[in-house]
Amino acid sequence: MDLEPIVRRVKEEFHEMPGLRLTPAQATRLWGLEQETCRAVIESLVAAAFLRWTPTGAVTRAEG
Repeated sequence: MDLEPIVRRVKEEFHEMPGLRLTPAQATRLWGLEQETCRAVIESLVAAAFLRWTPTGAVTRAEG
């Protein structure tokens, strides 16, 4: 599966909604993805330093 279009869409949503914080379960529902796909997208964006994990287990946009 090509994740690039999904990654672009997720990045756009985080750009449009500053301060957005989502748990993996919330992200799965919001984006209509399967758990494994959603986790892969999140991990890709964390590895690229676009997202970061919060202490509560949610992801939010990395600052800087």
